[in-house]
Amino acid sequence: MKNIVIVGFMGTGKTAVSKVLASRLKWQRLCIDDMIEWKVGKPISRIFEEDGEVRFRKIESQMVASAAKDKNVVVDAGGGVVIDEQNIRRLKDHGTIFCLTATPDVILERTRACGHRPLLQVEDPLHEIKELLGRRKEYYKRADHVIETSDITPDEAADEILKIMQESESEKRHLIFA
Repeated sequence: MKNIVIVGFMGTGKTAVSKVLASRLKWQRLCIDDMIEWKVGKPISRIFEEDGEVRFRKIESQMVASAAKDKNVVVDAGGGVVIDEQNIRRLKDHGTIFCLTATPDVILERTRACGHRPLLQVEDPLHEIKELLGRRKEYYKRADHVIETSDITPDEAADEILKIMQESESEKRHLIFA
């Protein structure tokens, strides 16, 4: 089975779903944001504040290149990975990309208590969420599959992803023996 890559906007459930998948599959979970924080030695909010988004995206691309080479991993790729075409190509070479989505209101509710979301430290976060979603819409379409998470649990989203992966593997076996 190919690696499972989870992308999507903040608050769509990437962390929770990737943890469930890694546990069920007994695979390693790689979180690009955690890898960045470990490499730089400071939280992402400080990287944005002190070094800027351009520097963050450069480090993010390095971590994606590293994670994409691994096998039998669930990659929590972060919210903005899809902006860079090279990131998507690398991740697709070794994995199946699932984009998690949710409505702007659900995203706001899920992220409201999180002070570590640098892109939402604005006067009107709901407006900012809608703006960012609009700008990233075309990028998120690059995913192989989309899972709407507004009304489902992380376990249900994981069930859906595993079902799709199993169907894909079954189709491949059928083609080999046909």
